[in-house]
Amino acid sequence: MQEVDAKVIVEAALLTAQRPLGFRELHALLGEQCSKEALKAALDALVADWAARGSLLLTETAAGWRFATAPAVRPHLEALHTERPQRYSRAVMETLAVIAYRQPVTRGDIEDIRGVAVGSPIIKQLEDRGWIDCIGHRDAPGRPALYATTRQFLDDLGLPGLSALPPLSAPDGTPLLPELPAQTALPLVDDDLLAQAEDSSACAEGAPPSPAADGPEAAEAFSQPPEALPQEPSHS
Repeated sequence: MQEVDAKVIVEAALLTAQRPLGFRELHALLGEQCSKEALKAALDALVADWAARGSLLLTETAAGWRFATAPAVRPHLEALHTERPQRYSRAVMETLAVIAYRQPVTRGDIEDIRGVAVGSPIIKQLEDRGWIDCIGHRDAPGRPALYATTRQFLDDLGLPGLSALPPLSAPDGTPLLPELPAQTALPLVDDDLLAQAEDSSACAEGAPPSPAADGPEAAEAFSQPPEALPQEPSHS
């Protein structure tokens, strides 16, 4: 199979698919006669072609490759979408941001950073949306649950991995999230652990999909300073 044929097939598959398609899935679709290098070249060519058109963008997310509406034309298509996207409180989004940038964390870790109690409804709302999941328990008194984001979270934000999260720092480089105490600080979850979280997540199944066009805007929300978000009253 020549590269031009691979490009046409990949383009048709991505335009007609109802979900993102992973690299391995696309390679299996083309067959062994198409090398991985040829598939990569076809994807790169499609990214460049569609970027020049200005209507759709071919992007890679945690779930695979998919087309998304170009930012310049999104405002003109709003009339076609009668359902308004679900809105979340700033307390929910701030909790999600803490988990995304400090995962895996316990509820106590989140409360240490936010300075207020984190209610169970906030955690449940994020779990029901399929954005976070319990991936284990910390070896500490009470064995508190450890929370991390899922691949559904990355896919809804249009991100290929955790490393693509917007930098969370002020223009002068000052961190916007305080570090956890030394005895509780934990490294950022890598993609392998993220995959384990996805495999063990029951909440992610059946969660309503988020429009692909909302991904980049949703990702930008995590670059906002936590100080700009109102704090909820403490329940402790």
